[in-house]
Amino acid sequence: MISGLLTILFLIDYVSAGPGTTPNLKHIVIGRCYDYITLVKPSSRYNCEDIWREFEEAVVRRSPCSVRVKDYQRMFRATSQTLPCDKLLFWSKTRELMHSYTAVTGRFWTLEDTLVGFMFNDLVWCGQQERDRGFDFQSCPDWSACVTHPVYSLWNRASLNFAAAACGNITVLLNGSIGNAFHRKSMFGSVELDNLNPRMVNHVHIKVIPNLEGPFVESCSNGSILELISVLESRGFRWSCTDEDVTLMILQCMKNPKQSSCQSCSSSLIHRKSFHL
Repeated sequence: MISGLLTILFLIDYVSAGPGTTPNLKHIVIGRCYDYITLVKPSSRYNCEDIWREFEEAVVRRSPCSVRVKDYQRMFRATSQTLPCDKLLFWSKTRELMHSYTAVTGRFWTLEDTLVGFMFNDLVWCGQQERDRGFDFQSCPDWSACVTHPVYSLWNRASLNFAAAACGNITVLLNGSIGNAFHRKSMFGSVELDNLNPRMVNHVHIKVIPNLEGPFVESCSNGSILELISVLESRGFRWSCTDEDVTLMILQCMKNPKQSSCQSCSSSLIHRKSFHL
């Protein structure tokens, strides 16, 4: 009876388990920190070793599903950063296109461009079930397994800080080929949107971008985008919306130039070039 109960508890505990802590986590995080302050933002002044110690303290002293947002408070104090006005870009379900867009335009800052975002992007971590035993490199809970997941809590606080620092004009990039392009339970919908300050943000530019060959599910005039607009208006934000951003369309064509819509776009550009010649 007891052994059967223990088996059930074991299965419940690990049913939502994912991969363990990223190998060489300490070297990666500290290395990225030095990369950031030396090459990315050389004017920055941070103590990378201190940041790691505060991060480690927040994680390994707690079991994997009990790391709260406030547990990272000292680490975030050590990584405090002033962000530029008129450059912040928020996104949801458009990760790959977002990275291409920011690289080509060179005028946006995303969360991944901050020190914390740069250091922890795409990494996984959690402590052992028994506290003070270090990181668990075998298995960590999935994000959905607990509210106080160590990775989720860090990104929650990072997203909150990013949104709270927004000033001037900001841009929001959403996927028009899925339902609920704006989702209240996404990090943008549940954390960032609620922490934007209408007294600091002058204008919200919404860009809805579907896949060029569809499906065309949502646009500025239908679907969950209307809910986003309603929230913005209720909080006193000025906004604009486009679902035909040429730069974003061209970026998609660069990745897959054989799409029929890209062929017509290419012909149009060639025609314009020959006309001017």
